[in-house]
Amino acid sequence: MQGNIVTPSTHTTRTTCTPSRAARELNLKRGEFDLAVHLGHIRTVPDEGGGGPRVPRAEIDRLRVGEGFPETLRTRVETVGTKEGAGLLDVPPGRFTRLARLGVVVPVKFYLNRYRAVVWLYLAEELRQFAADENNARLLSGRTPPGLREQLKEGLDVRARNWRVRQLGFLRRQSAGHPWAQAAAVASLLDPAQLAEIVPDPYERAHVNRFLPKATTYGAPDSPTAQVAERILRATDPDEMAWYRADLEQAVREARAVQPAPRPAAVHSPARPQRSCTVSAEPAVPAMPRPHPQAVETRRPRGLLGRLRRRHA
Repeated sequence: MQGNIVTPSTHTTRTTCTPSRAARELNLKRGEFDLAVHLGHIRTVPDEGGGGPRVPRAEIDRLRVGEGFPETLRTRVETVGTKEGAGLLDVPPGRFTRLARLGVVVPVKFYLNRYRAVVWLYLAEELRQFAADENNARLLSGRTPPGLREQLKEGLDVRARNWRVRQLGFLRRQSAGHPWAQAAAVASLLDPAQLAEIVPDPYERAHVNRFLPKATTYGAPDSPTAQVAERILRATDPDEMAWYRADLEQAVREARAVQPAPRPAAVHSPARPQRSCTVSAEPAVPAMPRPHPQAVETRRPRGLLGRLRRRHA
């Protein structure tokens, strides 16, 4: 017996394809394809059948006829680590790391190695553009400016924060302008306790949760690996959390004004018939029930008084 299986319509299947097939047709690895979507280089559309995103055939055709395909597209999503990035900037790896901690170069991806260390990845194209800009020459050679050196000594490291900014931009693009999805994009960078504080209404909070993006898992829940990833996936600095909290409050207000969150229909009990309130001029007095004849007979007086009453009856 078949269940209620939702399948894409024939029209959707004919005019779009799955991400896996699109990646093959674009000569991209799946990770490269996902990053291209993340950066907005490949447009996707929702599946009419309720599944994941799909890629329009027209979008694949557009990319395939582009100049330098597929090398141009691959170059736009090429990522490098610290060592390769330092080579592109022609600086020592230590200096590259300091630039990343200061936010001069911004990571686009990360992963955790077997030692649970965070490995940041950067767009090679962005690093080449940074190195080619003459205004950045002072950051690539000579001593680090005193102000920046002091910040590094105090432990400044904005790599995770900058990654979250990029992530929020990606999620907002993927929300397709849906107001509650926009709010969910911001909520995904805060922990559930803060979401409950900012959105106390349970129906609105449930609606935000409905649109939360599917989170990437890193190890078993509450494992050391998951705890390391949690510090990257969600805001931790007070000033950053305050910014996202204010952003979420504004997003919920806008969503509420455009499309209020659904609520269960009110349950009404059946209406009772109304009794007449008309009062007659002379209220009727209920008649006393007539006694049974046998009962009357048994209550007749006995003796002389009884005989006299029967005689005059």
